[in-house]
Amino acid sequence: MDKIISIRGAVSAQNTKQSIIAAVTKLIDRIYFKNGISDDNVINITISVTDDLTAYSAAQAIRENGHIVPLFSAVEPNIDGALKNCIRVMVTAYSENVPYHLYLNGARRLRSDLTDSYSIALDGPSGAGKSTVAKIVAKRLGITYLDTGALYRALGLKCLNENVSVSCVAAVEKCLTTVDVNIEYLDGVQRVMLNGSDVSDKIRTPDVSMAASAVSAIPYVRQKLLGLQREIAAHSSVILDGRDIGTVVLPDSEFKYFLTASAEVRAKRRFDELKAKGQNVTYDEVYNDVVTRDRNDSTRAVAPLKCAFDAIEINSDKLSAEQVADFIVSDVTEDIEA
Repeated sequence: MDKIISIRGAVSAQNTKQSIIAAVTKLIDRIYFKNGISDDNVINITISVTDDLTAYSAAQAIRENGHIVPLFSAVEPNIDGALKNCIRVMVTAYSENVPYHLYLNGARRLRSDLTDSYSIALDGPSGAGKSTVAKIVAKRLGITYLDTGALYRALGLKCLNENVSVSCVAAVEKCLTTVDVNIEYLDGVQRVMLNGSDVSDKIRTPDVSMAASAVSAIPYVRQKLLGLQREIAAHSSVILDGRDIGTVVLPDSEFKYFLTASAEVRAKRRFDELKAKGQNVTYDEVYNDVVTRDRNDSTRAVAPLKCAFDAIEINSDKLSAEQVADFIVSDVTEDIEA
């Protein structure tokens, strides 16, 4: 049986009807989405509004947005030094999820412990363009990009170099017991380091891709890299891309996206990329690799590829990497800017 949870949220607004309606709509929609709830789950919503927001009723805005739930609204007392132009809500609901509290725009300063830094989780299948998009987003937002797939590729390369069968769990664990893999920035460029050597240019072949898929399904390997990824995300605003960032690595990530595309489109993109690097591959070979990896990633027992319930799905069949990045940057900045 679902337990009762209380979800806190706040958003700033200008003292106009349009601004108050837009702010309340965004806050409630985000709270519902991030917590996987609907009106059917909600017991009641309590609203408090600072006394400078007089142009329209926040409770009325919730009602006019189509929510049929019990509401209680109050005006906050005027306290010196308190945040102005603020709408706060408390949503009480039945849910099996841990409550995700949400503070948007200027109201983010109310909970600096939650909002001083933020993380973006970008998941999706092989060849969807996650790394390209993540790099663009990181540059535009001025945050750190952590290529998690590259870490797994480095471990796959280590096994291939040691002639270790990636299908033998015991052999893989033995091979990677003392391995040192990390991300470093050299002259402003992210490089993948394996036992002190830069392997950034050696981990993008089809063989390494398949090896990475295999070793990433091993619990020992995932646990080995989990701490590293979380440690980096805990101390700065970051974007991470992979298969299970939003579901396993950073389940509390404020922003989650699932980038996908058809197998045919992804294979064509990867084929063009490999040919541009001078690799001797055929489209059929790359397509078969994509299909095989999709099957392996989505059916593995540990952290399978799947879209988090609170992730926004983006199909990039007809979108460029720049267009996908445009959407993500706009979505993020809408929440973090006052």
